[in-house]
Amino acid sequence: MYENTSAEQIHQGRFNADPRADKDMRLFIDLDVCAAGECKKCVIKCSYYFHPENCGIISCAELASYALVCRKCEEPHCVNSCPVEALEQQKDKNKLLIRHNMRCISCKSCSHACPYGTIYPENVPYLIHNCDFCLGRRDKKNEPLCISSCPYGALSLKKADAKLDENTFLAGDNLIVHATHWQEEKA
Repeated sequence: MYENTSAEQIHQGRFNADPRADKDMRLFIDLDVCAAGECKKCVIKCSYYFHPENCGIISCAELASYALVCRKCEEPHCVNSCPVEALEQQKDKNKLLIRHNMRCISCKSCSHACPYGTIYPENVPYLIHNCDFCLGRRDKKNEPLCISSCPYGALSLKKADAKLDENTFLAGDNLIVHATHWQEEKA
């Protein structure tokens, strides 16, 4: 279903802010496990040829953070602090942040300017490699290399039509995320 959707479309503003449950297997990432502090540096391997340093999973964590953890401020200090206008808050998509990778110089000004600490500095790499979720390349016998190489079990494949656990959300059309989710109405 998503084979004609490029990674660039997924991450560069064509993110589906209103994802629907379906029978597709999606990449599941547990941001709480990633943020627990056990892993000092992500050691997950990636099978995509153009991800030699495995930055693909970092783009998933960034996307999930922007979709679920970001507080979507009325006056986005992160956006205003960017000296090259690489960060944008999309008004038509519930104030979702996107980072224009070709503009970003990885100065991390956005991370330092966020008053809530929700833009993690490690998720703002200079070189970005968007995850393609192994769409069209998944082997029925083997799971993607990122899943089998994560020593903390933060990644797996899950069906999007199953009942989601507490603090688990659909993020776009290819990702399911578990994260302690900030909710404005409960603040």
